Amino acid sequence: MSSSPYISICIPVYKNRVYVQRLLDSVSIQTFRDYEVVITDDSPDNQVAELVQRYQSFFLIRYFKNETIVGSPANWNKAISYARGQWIKIMHDDDWFLDAEALQSFYNATQQAECNFVFSGFINYEIERNKKSEFIISTWQINLLRKNPLYLFRTNYIGHPSTTLIRNNLNEWFDESVKWVVDVEFYIRKLREDKMFYSIKEPLIVIGISEEQITKSVFRKRETEIPENLYLLQKIGLSSLKYIFVYDYYWRLV
Repeated sequence: MSSSPYISICIPVYKNRVYVQRLLDSVSIQTFRDYEVVITDDSPDNQVAELVQRYQSFFLIRYFKNETIVGSPANWNKAISYARGQWIKIMHDDDWFLDAEALQSFYNATQQAECNFVFSGFINYEIERNKKSEFIISTWQINLLRKNPLYLFRTNYIGHPSTTLIRNNLNEWFDESVKWVVDVEFYIRKLREDKMFYSIKEPLIVIGISEEQITKSVFRKRETEIPENLYLLQKIGLSSLKYIFVYDYYWRLV
């Protein structure tokens, strides 16, 4: 493995040793091997640090303990800042690779198309209810995103950040001033710059959904959702309200 791997798997961590172990186990079985794992740890204890030691002989893993808790999404950006790979594969600690060929499929996508942004289908897994549902973007939805990224106000067709693979050439990653709209804000900004994305029409990632997630903690909290969405509207421009699907989104929100 080279000192500059093709893919950096960036894992921002906050406690959840069991979830982190599940994710690292899914990383260890990947058939594609030109990667590094970068972990930035917001945990108040050493449980994740101790776990990481068990994987040192399986793959290149670089661990960084944050001196102070930086929170989400600042910890996502911190992990990315340490990455040495050509591509960034962010993985939240409660998500994992569906099977051993998942990372190979992401790599293949970068070889098949001229693009800087790749995303895959995914499986939502509601942990407490043991319920699974699959999402794969349709050709019609892909055409909508190419036409106008603001169609993400209809539905987040891309999904969680763990579904993405992004070329490591950005000056600005995730906006640390928001939590609820952080992924959509990033996707809109990224696709406005470059609409040549590539979508893998198969599920490669399992998204673990639990009560512990940050999005769950702010869901339907007006003191969070309303200011963040108004901030997002400022960033994308008030003229975006001319699109009925954007106007409808904000009308329903308020």
